[in-house]
Amino acid sequence: MKTETPLQSAPQQSAYSTFIEQVKSSQVQQATLKSDRIEYTLKPEFGAQRYSTQPVKTQPGNTQSTGQAEDLPSLLRSHGVDVVTPADSAPTPAGWMGLVLSVGMLVGTFVWLAKFSNAGGGMGIGMGVGKSNARVYNQGKTGTTFADVAGVDEAKQELQEVVDFLSNGEKYRKIGAKIPKGVLLVGPPGTGKTLLAKAVAGEAGVPFLSMSGSEFVELYVGVGASRVRDLFNRAKRQAPCIIFIDELDAIGKTRGNNLNGNDEREQTLNQLLTEMDGFDGNDGVIVVAATNRPEILDPALRRPGRFDRQVLVDRPDKSGRAEILQVHARPVSLGEDVDLDAIATQTAGFAGADLANLVNEAALMAARHNRQAVLMADFKEAIERVVAGLEKRSRVLTPLERQTVAYHEVGHALVGALMPGNGKVSKISIVPRGLGALGYTLQMPEVDRFLLLEDELRGQLATLLGGRSAEEIVFGKVSTGASDDIQKATDLAERAITQYGMSPSLGPVAFEKNSAQFLEGTSTRRTISSEMAVEIDRQVKQNLDKAHDMALAVLQLNRALLESATQVLLETEVLEGKELRSILAQVQAPMGLDAWLAKG
Repeated sequence: MKTETPLQSAPQQSAYSTFIEQVKSSQVQQATLKSDRIEYTLKPEFGAQRYSTQPVKTQPGNTQSTGQAEDLPSLLRSHGVDVVTPADSAPTPAGWMGLVLSVGMLVGTFVWLAKFSNAGGGMGIGMGVGKSNARVYNQGKTGTTFADVAGVDEAKQELQEVVDFLSNGEKYRKIGAKIPKGVLLVGPPGTGKTLLAKAVAGEAGVPFLSMSGSEFVELYVGVGASRVRDLFNRAKRQAPCIIFIDELDAIGKTRGNNLNGNDEREQTLNQLLTEMDGFDGNDGVIVVAATNRPEILDPALRRPGRFDRQVLVDRPDKSGRAEILQVHARPVSLGEDVDLDAIATQTAGFAGADLANLVNEAALMAARHNRQAVLMADFKEAIERVVAGLEKRSRVLTPLERQTVAYHEVGHALVGALMPGNGKVSKISIVPRGLGALGYTLQMPEVDRFLLLEDELRGQLATLLGGRSAEEIVFGKVSTGASDDIQKATDLAERAITQYGMSPSLGPVAFEKNSAQFLEGTSTRRTISSEMAVEIDRQVKQNLDKAHDMALAVLQLNRALLESATQVLLETEVLEGKELRSILAQVQAPMGLDAWLAKG
């Protein structure tokens, strides 16, 4: 037997039948018989090439000599082939190391799986993974009562009945009434849904278990369902009890046949449906949930028997804002000139969280100036900071940029002074604020409004385009400073046609729909023909062109006032109060303004 010589290149693949034929024709010089393959070399006169082939094992009883692996050594020797049989079955040090590592990884995997399965009976449920990590407030000690909640009187009244259910449940059971199983709080972000839930638990004096919807969903399928079971089991042991699930839409989205669906989220939702109104029931446990996306919740979750009541927690009106300001101003030292009712008037559209932030900003402003109390000036500055952003006096503009900004803002103010609606111009400033505002015109509503009339919408379009129109009149060219105004005007003009049905020719047809009821900027265009899309675009441009023409007409008629007001603004940087009112009182209306506002 010869020893195996080192081979310099990888052998070519060959069929086993070809190898046998080459052996029989005495073309093979050397063959190496390995456990999984045969490597052989041809004689020099036949090319001396190296090949590799897979041995073919035959069934017992097959007597074909070309296919029987047990006759191969004798076949090779009979044709003068040098046969090499390497002792490669002995493990090398590297092989021993690989074996040890493989066994170690296998043992570690079994230990890890055992730890998971011992605690919860399945993968991903052990080691506390399947346990709910709800925050528990025993006996209503949430630190919040209805006295800490203001501006949402209707929602408080609805939830006070839930408090009575929990406190005097026997009274309702005697008459045959059933305690509601669930209360769904819906409304825009920041309106106090979580605060209301804590107040219910604080008033009722019962245990309060709080979790977020996203805390149920984990990597492993089944963990969320296990946490739901554990949460309700804990609540049943402490009944009567309140379970609060914040951001319910994280697990309550509508189920469907989506191939990209989340199996873990759907299993969690199915378990929640079963716990709320399943075969066993959950007497004494009330589920309070909050979301600002009620339209995407599964219908089985919103039906009576699960969430029996749906309570709207909307943005507060003027009186509600005044009450909220009083609540947040309790720990704050207020100056004698502070008028919370006036602040409530100036903050139309603010939610409870916005008002809390406003009070805190005013207090920070007073502390920054080393004052002992918060003054009305601090609240005014805080409103501007919340609406327009932080003042940036370090941003230095060139003389031409400063003039352009001044004419732009005065153009907004002069056009806005003639337009209908309650948004009166209260301040003009060319002090940069926020991320990109080089100046701003502040319009404050006098009363709360819930509807926008057609003439007021046209007036808003003209006001938005007043700044660009002033630049055109004075400089004969426009700047990039009107980009945000143009974007807002275009969006408003498009909504007037596609959502509000204010097009005389297209009529009351909705071409867009809101995909989120309480979140802004989520409308989607319905499927329409290309001709209809062209017509919508044409009417949007037509409305914007008319508004632009009216803004130009107002400013051309009041050209002298535009110049004088701009020069004053360049000197003072800010126009407000009596000086601003006296300027705006001089604005003259051009011919045809009333007709355009009435009919477009």
